[in-house]
Amino acid sequence: MGDAPTSRLLLACPDRPGLIARVSGFLADSGLNIVDVDQHSSAEGRFFMRMVFDRVPDPEALEQRFAEEIGVPFEMDYEFSESSRSKRVAVMVSREDHCLSDLLWRWRNGDLGGELVAVISNHRDHAGQVEAVGIPFHHVPVDRENRAEAERRVLELLEGVDLLVLARYMQILSEGFLRDLGVPAINIHHSFLPAFVGADPYHRAYERGVKLIGATAHYVTAELDAGPIIAQDVEPVDHRDEVADMIRIGRDIERLVLARAVMAHLDDRVLVDGERTIVF
Repeated sequence: MGDAPTSRLLLACPDRPGLIARVSGFLADSGLNIVDVDQHSSAEGRFFMRMVFDRVPDPEALEQRFAEEIGVPFEMDYEFSESSRSKRVAVMVSREDHCLSDLLWRWRNGDLGGELVAVISNHRDHAGQVEAVGIPFHHVPVDRENRAEAERRVLELLEGVDLLVLARYMQILSEGFLRDLGVPAINIHHSFLPAFVGADPYHRAYERGVKLIGATAHYVTAELDAGPIIAQDVEPVDHRDEVADMIRIGRDIERLVLARAVMAHLDDRVLVDGERTIVF
């Protein structure tokens, strides 16, 4: 497939025979060559597919025909996108910078798959490293008295973004904020949840003698830390690992899992199916 610009189609619908042939035939009749395809049929009778094909000369006309001939008749939820359009990504972060630093590194090396356009923080700690790579840094302090005002300011800064990444942002976003945001948000946290909720989870995990440390990246919903999971990973630990070791291992997993989730989303590989995801 190389680096040639392509078009992408993500779809979900009730499963039935002939869906792959129908969509493939539509693209072939449109003179488009399919260069990559993944599909999955669930036990619940749902069909999911991701297709990558030749760049469409007239995307609007193709989408209109697709809706009339396939999308509506087959009850599909679908989305077309273009690999040539780089999605705009904003990051929110608090004091810990391991996830932010990893995202900045991947963006600078051209591996992230999107364009970092802003970093917003309730602390000034990371202004230097963000501005050093030419990305605008915005300090928006948050406390109990100004939370609503702070969220309004953040929404103004996020206008025009396609994805919000919470790279260890330690403030809870309100349901109203998420509704007004209008684009997906991805969060990262340790995988001790729902155990060891709150402060110092690694200290309590050490005290309980846990044998696995993990991280979970998920879409943000109004229910705290309960959105559809995109990526997870774990690392084994044992009695030789002290609290500092667990924190170091945990941070390393968090940055990798978050990057994996963000890159999958930016590459149009994630379909949300109720409370879970299909990741191609």
